[in-house]
Amino acid sequence: MADITFDGVSKVFGDDIRAVDNLSLHVADGEFMVLVGPSGCGKTTALRMLAGLEEITSGTLSIGGVVVNDVLPKDRDVAMVFQNYALYPHMTVAQNMGFALKIRGESKAEVQRKVSEAATILRLTDYLERRPKALSGGQRQRVAMGRAIVRNPQAFLMDEPLSNLDAQLRVEMRLEIARIQRLLNVATVYVTHDQIEAMTMGDRVAVMRGGVLQQVATPQFLYDHPANEFVAGFMGSPPMNLLRAHLESGAGESTLVFGRQRVAVPSGYDRTHALPTESGSDVVFGIRPEDVEIVTEAGTVGAISTRVERREALGAEILVHLSLVDADGTSAITIDDNGAVVLRPTVLVAKMGPRADVKVGDALSVRFNPERFHFFDAGSGQSLRQI
Repeated sequence: MADITFDGVSKVFGDDIRAVDNLSLHVADGEFMVLVGPSGCGKTTALRMLAGLEEITSGTLSIGGVVVNDVLPKDRDVAMVFQNYALYPHMTVAQNMGFALKIRGESKAEVQRKVSEAATILRLTDYLERRPKALSGGQRQRVAMGRAIVRNPQAFLMDEPLSNLDAQLRVEMRLEIARIQRLLNVATVYVTHDQIEAMTMGDRVAVMRGGVLQQVATPQFLYDHPANEFVAGFMGSPPMNLLRAHLESGAGESTLVFGRQRVAVPSGYDRTHALPTESGSDVVFGIRPEDVEIVTEAGTVGAISTRVERREALGAEILVHLSLVDADGTSAITIDDNGAVVLRPTVLVAKMGPRADVKVGDALSVRFNPERFHFFDAGSGQSLRQI
């Protein structure tokens, strides 16, 4: 067992395709680290460099304090679980799990012992004499994991292992993989594009975009304190609402302006955030869907006018898509990414209870939870939070 350290690791394909750019990341011994991001963000390339399947262009990569840049994959003592199970169809479950040990020259008794132990952990004892075609997708994935477990490696590397499973089975296997990892207490690097997997499985989550590490933290910290607009919009389902607004300042108070609608910024944010001091500056305002609240009392401070554009009933909750509208019911003025004034709906999503009586076309007054405001720089997208 060992820790893993990426120190300024980069991977460049050809002359100028930088798949991973200056990645520095430490995975503690026994930690479950998830690399998450959209397709093409560099997460799988980072994992393949760790496995030795891709050469490192620059930087150093260490496992257990030993630099492994030039160490062959077979000598790194890591085990990889792929998206496709890569099982030998003509072998039984026991033979598949023990094949690497047999090749390594271990005795038949030792192979049987290790396979039996792994099968117990993976709840595969009753399937050891079956062949892969007689197993479900989840059982095949457990066999692939068993093949890795019997080797007792320093680290587990998993590349989107649940992508081929249906939704219900993915939920079950998430729990199973997390259980097994806790039981074995081995450093694990898990790659996925699914932020729900990342949030529910990782001790910490590393968010990547365009080959660059955006933020690494515990799942809850990422959710509550995203470092930039990308993390805010990627982590969470549905993601954070991000609305461009003007910030007016004066007499010690700040106000967000959306078209003709105004929302006062509660006191205290000027101390915790580096808000623009010049009145009329643009800012990106963020609010989570669960922090958009319907108000029924007339004249509620901070309430704004919206119209229901769409509703999605999910059983336990309803997602309500709202457009900001001015007093006369027309769409609020918004500012596009180039700073131009445009007439189009500014849409935000609110989470509501399963029996909320809202219909498409309804006019609703909503309020933003004053304790959950987020602010991002309108140019760089970086969080303006300082403490």
